Amino acid sequence: MTLNRTIKLAARPVGLPKDSDWNLTEEEARDPGPDEVLVKVLYLSLDPAMRGWMADTPSYIPPVGIGETMRAIGVGRVVASNLADLAEGDHVSSLLGVQEYATVAGAALQKVDPSVAPLPVWLSTLGMPGMTAYFGLLDVGRPQEGETVVISGAAGAVGSLVGQIAKIKGARAVGIAGGPEKCSYVTDELGFDACIDYKAGSVADGLAQHCPDKIDVYFDNVGGDILDAALAKLARHARVVICGAISQYNNESGAMVGPANYMSLLVNHASMTGFVFSDYLDRLPEGAADMGKWFAAGEVKTREDVVPGLENFPATLLKLYSGENNGKLVLEVAPE
Repeated sequence: MTLNRTIKLAARPVGLPKDSDWNLTEEEARDPGPDEVLVKVLYLSLDPAMRGWMADTPSYIPPVGIGETMRAIGVGRVVASNLADLAEGDHVSSLLGVQEYATVAGAALQKVDPSVAPLPVWLSTLGMPGMTAYFGLLDVGRPQEGETVVISGAAGAVGSLVGQIAKIKGARAVGIAGGPEKCSYVTDELGFDACIDYKAGSVADGLAQHCPDKIDVYFDNVGGDILDAALAKLARHARVVICGAISQYNNESGAMVGPANYMSLLVNHASMTGFVFSDYLDRLPEGAADMGKWFAAGEVKTREDVVPGLENFPATLLKLYSGENNGKLVLEVAPE
């Protein structure tokens, strides 16, 4: 018998998730059936979108049910397999859930190679955040050489990669982040042209300083007032990419604050388009090839904030919404 510890959703959060919204349970892991494998979960990706998955509201994916294991993308090691092309010891990535063992259909798994990059990197640059940044910027934002790309949440898992891809494509990259340490990381280590500290002053003033020719592409991860400030600085035919709205996810009223400056889209003949990673599942090899090439060449840098302990999931998740994490937030379930 394989004992499995799992964290399940006990209640739908109001505002920030509380300890009482979770149950840590122990149960027997299910043996794999035909074409299934049993995976020992090693690392889990903690993402802002998780807050939306807890809410019983219309979205691009059904909510996690009360009493169900919390949804999470992870990487792990195969410990039992009923598939010819997946053997014990292989490393894989999939929606594994916040638990120690996951029984998963083989068709839902992607092999990963820890000799190419450490396993946490497969949850950041070479995983969902990397693909989100790649397709969101290049397919939705469509930056041209010399254009100005502004990215909110620029020190985060997706935003940090968006700016680096923009630079690879010959655009200017201006980040928005919270605090001098994060802004220094964005400019000094990641190579952005500038970074606006939204905690230190007016974002509108910062945009006026660093975007004198206005914004050609705005990649939004936060929503709220920062989105409004960016809308007021759009260039003609600008593209606004809606990836997330982390500033709005934990509103206790449940209502999101919409943009007041949306008429800028009309005046500037601009567009605002939302997307999700799953829109591009059939094109993942394309994104993975480019991101892998850039990572191997050192053209994109990555930072993972790894916190150990399955039982620490509730407290660790909150780091996303307080801005405490540095780079991609990863929960270590078991050391490799």
